[in-house]
Amino acid sequence: MSGRRTVYEIYWEILVYCKTPRGFTAIINRCDLNSKTGQDYLEFLVSRGYLETLAEGEKTLYHATPKAAEYTALFSSLYQKLFDSTPGFRL
Repeated sequence: MSGRRTVYEIYWEILVYCKTPRGFTAIINRCDLNSKTGQDYLEFLVSRGYLETLAEGEKTLYHATPKAAEYTALFSSLYQKLFDSTPGFRL
């Protein structure tokens, strides 16, 4: 499969990357997002309970919640059934 990532793939990438708490800049750099769209994705995932924010001094970190594990497992399973491969992510 080639081309642009779907919003669901981007959610999956963010949630997989945030299994370890990560800062905003690290997330947008690793997931290849611009600041505005990155903020939109993070706000959505926080509002749905898939990410939580953690305060580390003056820095805000994002961490995947247990609810995120269900999404990443279901997405990976569906992706594998559709494309006969697991989703790729540049970790």
